[in-house]
Amino acid sequence: MIIRPITDRDLDTLFQIAQESGPGFTSLMPDRDALTRKIAHSMASFERRVTSPGDEHYLFVLEDEATGDILGTTGIEANAGHTRPLYHFRRNTIIHHSRDLDLRRNVETLTRCNHYTGYSEICSLYLRPAFRRADAGKLLSRVRFLFMALHPERFSDKVIAEMRGVSNGAGQSPFWDWLKAHFVDIEFSHATHLVGTGYTDFIDELMPSHPLYTCLMSPEAREVISQVHNQTRPALRILEAEGFQHKGLIDLFDAGPTVECALADIQSVRSSYACAVRIDETDTGTGTGSRYGRASYQQSEPTLITNTGTADFRATVTSELSAQPDTLIVPPALAVKLCLENGKLARILPLNQAAPAQTRNTAPELNYAY
Repeated sequence: MIIRPITDRDLDTLFQIAQESGPGFTSLMPDRDALTRKIAHSMASFERRVTSPGDEHYLFVLEDEATGDILGTTGIEANAGHTRPLYHFRRNTIIHHSRDLDLRRNVETLTRCNHYTGYSEICSLYLRPAFRRADAGKLLSRVRFLFMALHPERFSDKVIAEMRGVSNGAGQSPFWDWLKAHFVDIEFSHATHLVGTGYTDFIDELMPSHPLYTCLMSPEAREVISQVHNQTRPALRILEAEGFQHKGLIDLFDAGPTVECALADIQSVRSSYACAVRIDETDTGTGTGSRYGRASYQQSEPTLITNTGTADFRATVTSELSAQPDTLIVPPALAVKLCLENGKLARILPLNQAAPAQTRNTAPELNYAY
């Protein structure tokens, strides 16, 4: 498996992924024209010289090198809300109090806001069900943090992730059903398609701008506020282990939680490090005749390794590494795969160091996430 930037030759597979992911996965919608623009935007973003985050969007694919199959996607929005507003509902508590009557009641409200404008957003994580395998979900999730650590000038110092909320197989959301009945008379799939293709004017025109009292909502709508889709729970657990927290902001359409963390505080950023590469030119691939033979590469745990490029960025998970002080010994085949050169830097992250000890080896691999 190898992570690389998306290219225009991936359009057909990206369209298949957008179809597989279903309603609610707004960052990838089954619209070929929109996906074509997204790929072009991503390719231009990787090529662009950047000194501060702008409208860049970085989309990566996970490829099986042996078959050429695309196993999944993962992405980063450099500056959320830069080109169009990023709206959420904020959960608040209002206190109604009468001193004379000695009565007090706490009432929850939802208030529309665009609090996260200017944050970087991780998004578009999808691992295709047919290609679930060991470490694939971890690679898709954590590679973004290493890319951000390598190129901090391209990103905000605060990062968010919008987690997919509750909806059923038919694409119906209990939260949206209540909003549809009272405010916006369109189907959930249509609303998410509009947002996914970049049209958000209807939010200002039709969505409530005044606080909503949750006690007036249907029980079904209230029950799913801040809850995640069943298939998103593994992704949420990974992000929580990385240090992400939910602070009361939810999606406008399915009420899924948005989680946040400072870039410098993300566990994978703190646990990863850069070191110089030395390619073992004497390795014959047989494990003999080399000071650093194949057997010496074996580690007790898989390690995520990336080069430091942008347009030529590559990453994978491997056990074929050997470390010396400030130097990483890399077999030639792996160096070619990752576009690594002698003396250049690589960044590595032992995967079992990317989460606190109590969560290691316990999270199942993702299906699709957010």
